[in-house]
Amino acid sequence: MKKINLLLFAFIIVSKISFSQELQTSSLLELRTKLNIEETSEANLIVKEILPSETKTKKNAGLAIIYSLLLPGMGELYADNYSSGKYFTIAEGALWATFIGMNVYGNWQENRYKTYAQTYAGVNPDGKDEDYYATIGLYTSIETYNNEKALERRYDEMLNEQKFFWKWNSTEQRKTYRSMWTSSEQTFNDVRFVVGAMLVNRLISAINAVRSVSSYNSELEKEVSWNVSLGLDRDFLNQEIYKINFQTSF
Repeated sequence: MKKINLLLFAFIIVSKISFSQELQTSSLLELRTKLNIEETSEANLIVKEILPSETKTKKNAGLAIIYSLLLPGMGELYADNYSSGKYFTIAEGALWATFIGMNVYGNWQENRYKTYAQTYAGVNPDGKDEDYYATIGLYTSIETYNNEKALERRYDEMLNEQKFFWKWNSTEQRKTYRSMWTSSEQTFNDVRFVVGAMLVNRLISAINAVRSVSSYNSELEKEVSWNVSLGLDRDFLNQEIYKINFQTSF
């Protein structure tokens, strides 16, 4: 009976020792696994934070010029400097509004003076060019015009009275017509300055875009870049573990 009790006691002691060893080994494995998970998670977190910086690439000055020539301000937007490029876009919008408005006004005045000439001077608009409408504002009638050309012996400039007939009933009517014609012509002439301003706006925007690209690329080179390397090592239990190395460059 005593022998059985001793064997039972010995079995219990051995079981406790084995259980303690297994528990210790299990705890170490869990700790190792936890450390590996934390290191891996940390590495993943760092990589995720670094990737956006690494995906940035240098901008191309040629593309910036093309964008600005197509639409002022877009070259600066491409170079992440739309804070200055927006003014060129606003200027472009204002110039286009002016261009359209002036063309609408010029055409309106042109229709007005042509209708006025038909009503008060008996002009037939068929086959009449711009020079004709410029001429009838200077002379009271076609008869007056032809007489002047005959006196100057410039017979080749005389007009057929039946085809090109006009006659103002008064000097005031001729001056009113001339005022409308001048307004229309002046407006169309001023449109050329608006077109010139558009070209200048594009040129200045392209130059500014190139400067913005140069500044962007310079800042990109100054940014901190991170290099992450993962390597294998062994811990005190002779177990493989991952090691993370960091390197910065300026």
